[in-house]
Amino acid sequence: MDDAPAGSKAAFNPMRYLIFGVLLLIGLVWGGMKLYHSFLYEETDNAQIEGDIYPVISRVPGKVVAVTAEDNQKVAAGEALIRLDSLDFVVRREAALAALESAKASAGAARAAITAAEANERKLQADLRRSRNLQEQDVISKAELDAVTAGATGSSADHAGASGKYRAALALVKVREAELQNARLQLSYTTITAPADGHVARKNVQPGQFVQPGQWLIGLVGSGELWVVANFKETQLTKMRPGQMVEIKVDAFPKESFEGRVESISSGTGSKFSLLPPDNASGNFVKVAQRVPVKIMFTEKPEKPLAAGMSVVVDVRVN
Repeated sequence: MDDAPAGSKAAFNPMRYLIFGVLLLIGLVWGGMKLYHSFLYEETDNAQIEGDIYPVISRVPGKVVAVTAEDNQKVAAGEALIRLDSLDFVVRREAALAALESAKASAGAARAAITAAEANERKLQADLRRSRNLQEQDVISKAELDAVTAGATGSSADHAGASGKYRAALALVKVREAELQNARLQLSYTTITAPADGHVARKNVQPGQFVQPGQWLIGLVGSGELWVVANFKETQLTKMRPGQMVEIKVDAFPKESFEGRVESISSGTGSKFSLLPPDNASGNFVKVAQRVPVKIMFTEKPEKPLAAGMSVVVDVRVN
């Protein structure tokens, strides 16, 4: 009889109920906060930091003789990153320069020919005028006048021909000048420079390698603005508008938060720009929530060393 009450007292443990009550209270508070948060914010972890990516490519074919860029190096716009063997292009430039000098000499000779033709034409035209006066006075015969007339006509034709040759020589000079400019440009392309300020993020070139025009050699991440692209479900966009404030949390810095604002909302879903966009008009139709890219700008330049491609979580204040 005495053991029953003792067992009942052992079964009743106030601490157990107290812990259960505390946990229940915490759960209610946490759930209430999440519910309240859901009314004010739209959240997604399908987001990452983006930045300008500049491809460093070759514009001419050639053998790489030097690579001055290092991985993660900070470079300035116009800084030399890669040098190609330039000997062939130097030869082409010198050949183009020689061709230009030859064309200029030919143009000079053609100009001199014009001067001579002009002088001869003036002389023969003066002879023609005198011969006409003499023929009217019967001093010379009609045959002599015809001979002088033929000579004057021929001199005019010679002048016109010399002028045509001079114009052709000047055109050839223009062509040679363009060829020389192109040769100089091709030579300048053997030094490959940074298209903008940034950091070397991907290097795919080594000395001794032969490169082709358009080949991607280095990836350069611009050191300017960074932004966030968040892919929200279409059902989350009902109240989302450009200009709304955003809280940004970067996985790499879990104790930090950054402020941003909605810059723009894409007019197409991510699937529409995929390699094989879905076609719901054919086959079996399965409705899924689509993702819409939203561009978010940082309101202030982050002090932390953020990098393009980092994963983030964003909360957009929609109410």
